[in-house]
Amino acid sequence: MSRRLVPQAPASQRLDKYLWFTRLTRSRKEAQELAQSRRLRIDGRVIEKPSAPVHVGDVLAFTRHDRVQIVRVEALPSRRGPAAEARTHYSDLSQADPAQD
Repeated sequence: MSRRLVPQAPASQRLDKYLWFTRLTRSRKEAQELAQSRRLRIDGRVIEKPSAPVHVGDVLAFTRHDRVQIVRVEALPSRRGPAAEARTHYSDLSQADPAQD
């Protein structure tokens, strides 16, 4: 009888890969630049490296298009999939701007 090994979900993922896989940035290079700009925080800590680990439950805060975006990591994706799939990996905690309504 052979045993099949089921791949385990990783406990963490590089920040730049997470941002790119979840389509929060358009490219991995853009994700790396965002991390190095010191405008991104994980659970309130300023991040300087694109290799910073992201875990399920972490809260990411960063500016994008002159707006502050806050997301909670719900899952770590294994690939850059379609936008609908990417949105299942985070919860958007950003408050809607009342001026836009």
